[in-house]
Amino acid sequence: MDSSTRILILGMDSSGKVLQFDRNAAAVLEVEPGDRLDDVVSGALGPLREALRGGRERTVMLPLETPSGAAHDAVVTLHPLSGAAAGGGVAVLAVVRVPVPHAERFVDPAVVRRALLDDALPRIGSTLDLDLLSRGLIEVAVPHLCNTGALLLLESALDPEEPPAAGVPPMRRMALAADDGDSAWDAAFPTGENVVYPEGSPYARCLATGEPVLVALDGERAAELAEAWRRPPVAELLKGASMLLLPITAEGGLLGFFVCVRTPAYRPFDAYDVEIGMDFANRSAIFLESARRYGRERATALTLQRSLLPTGLSAPAPIEVRHRYLPGSKLVEVGGDWYESIPLPGARVALIVGDVAGHGVKAAVTMGRLRTAIHTLAGLDLPPAEALERLDSLMRTLGEREPHFATCAYVVYDAVSGRCEVASAGHLPPLLAPPGGPAAYLDVPPAPPLGVGDGPVASREFAVEDGTLLFLYTDGLVENRARDIDDGLARLRGVFDRGEPDLDELCRAALDGVYDDRQRDDIAMLLARLHRIPADDHVSFDLPAEPAAVRRARGLIRDRLRRWGLDALADTTVLLASELVTNAIRHADGRIVLRLIRDEGLVCEVLDSSDGRPRVHMGDDAFAEDGRGLHIVGRLSRRWGVRRTQGGKAVWCEQPLP
Repeated sequence: MDSSTRILILGMDSSGKVLQFDRNAAAVLEVEPGDRLDDVVSGALGPLREALRGGRERTVMLPLETPSGAAHDAVVTLHPLSGAAAGGGVAVLAVVRVPVPHAERFVDPAVVRRALLDDALPRIGSTLDLDLLSRGLIEVAVPHLCNTGALLLLESALDPEEPPAAGVPPMRRMALAADDGDSAWDAAFPTGENVVYPEGSPYARCLATGEPVLVALDGERAAELAEAWRRPPVAELLKGASMLLLPITAEGGLLGFFVCVRTPAYRPFDAYDVEIGMDFANRSAIFLESARRYGRERATALTLQRSLLPTGLSAPAPIEVRHRYLPGSKLVEVGGDWYESIPLPGARVALIVGDVAGHGVKAAVTMGRLRTAIHTLAGLDLPPAEALERLDSLMRTLGEREPHFATCAYVVYDAVSGRCEVASAGHLPPLLAPPGGPAAYLDVPPAPPLGVGDGPVASREFAVEDGTLLFLYTDGLVENRARDIDDGLARLRGVFDRGEPDLDELCRAALDGVYDDRQRDDIAMLLARLHRIPADDHVSFDLPAEPAAVRRARGLIRDRLRRWGLDALADTTVLLASELVTNAIRHADGRIVLRLIRDEGLVCEVLDSSDGRPRVHMGDDAFAEDGRGLHIVGRLSRRWGVRRTQGGKAVWCEQPLP
């Protein structure tokens, strides 16, 4: 049924009296201008009364003449009514075909050009959001150029990694609009759909040639297109319509096309419309190409930046850790701020927060380099001060081409001894909140930011009470253009003075009011509740530096593992401890400490007074004794290493728990 077909539903008894007349339904009956609806109904009564004689169901063709003298053919289906209330009448379904005159909306090309190109288009060209821009362009084309329109872009233009397709390339429908709000268009052509048009269709021809395509869709051509596309509703929607396809071409080639449709009630497209439409498509191509490039570059930058931030944090079991990251801008989601929680052997953890000066991709790349370096230094088990000195050397190397600097706070907490070691390079002081006591900022020995000064970095070591909160943050949390940093630090300390037990609630309270600040810097936060591991999960033994200590160590280990229910690890642990103790006796003086720690794994440590780092010797002599013990340690343990202590060093190895 095309747009010139209108439906009228009447009810009439045997005497010709109208029983039922739905004005809402009848209001869609369009006849010649000046004809009143009631007059049309009255004019139809005479012919219908004659057709009703006999009371049987049938379909007849009746002439319908309106009071203005216009004659139309009415296809009438008569159905007898049942029941006394109907009075023996019939129900009449009259399908009246009325020629609809062309509206004057698209008649004047000058009016179309001005409305399309001069008035509406410049208003939407400033956005760089491709989805918003697509909807804006379609809302310009409809209603100024067509009744229904759609914008489709090539998938290869939207996704550079999309491989080239053989034949007709796939496309994505970015936006669709209809001036009458008909939901049938949305159902047949959903926004966001991936489309591959059939070969030989007008759409495929437009893609192949890059030229505009003008098509008059009579009933037969609309049906053929719907059959090729396997979408039956398309035939009814496009029947009798005029369709214009406008290619969108940029410097890199074809981006897509506009689909513009005018219904039979309006003047069909002609050469003037093609010229105006191509002007619209060419101007739109400039906007779309800019938005497409911006979206692609922004997506690449965000992918890079997000990959540089840690996706998850880990720590020894008794330590609770929470983190938050808040970008300073909606456009740049990641900057130079970062945070780390790196588990260390022996139930220890490194808690780090840093801030690279600047924003955007450059700061994020520098931040990624520092994160990689800090993981390497943590793996070497360097003390915080020495680790920051190594980072400072790296920053100075990076600054040879372009100046870089960053600040960093580095904390190592030992969950066995309950002690912290803190070092800072130009960073704001960590906040410490003991349970039940007031929060206070740590007095850390000052040092210049990384990449600025070449002086030594000092550290501070102190004991913390079990359950103490340690809070590391960047300056964006406490400082902005409208607020002094001292006020921000006082506000933050007040948050922790309230003694909120939940870490997530503390994070939310620390960020309270920050989201509304449009002038903020990036914010990175790391909050940890420091607990010691239970006393029964670690044990230390003092051993003399003599060969008899190896035998004593074996007995102590077997006894402790029996208490812990780890007899399955006894033989391997005894062998590992024997090698470590033997190595300490050979190369150190004074007493030796053997320590066992049960956490996420079983750690065996041997501490001595020597600061020499043992190494694995790769000699050619297979029977050489020197270095053989560390080969055994490396093969039997999950990992092993050496770290410096105040009195010397500690050699450790770790096994997974059964």
